[in-house]
Amino acid sequence: MIIRMEAEIKERFNKLVGGEGKTASQMVRELIRNDIKEKDISAYVDGLWSRIGRKLKSRGAKQKDIGRAIKGARNS
Repeated sequence: MIIRMEAEIKERFNKLVGGEGKTASQMVRELIRNDIKEKDISAYVDGLWSRIGRKLKSRGAKQKDIGRAIKGARNS
């Protein structure tokens, strides 16, 4: 992958990367991974369902009740 950027931005980026003890490639991969994670709505929704399931379990709901609740919510 080739990335073009202004010299000033590249210099500042390289200083930042060096200060964190990473290579430019490591930092770019990390930034892309974090951006995808932040913007990936399906992962967010899956995480939301997991949190809802844990909360229902903590309130005494059974696994089949949780599955039914999730299915009902998705269908509505």
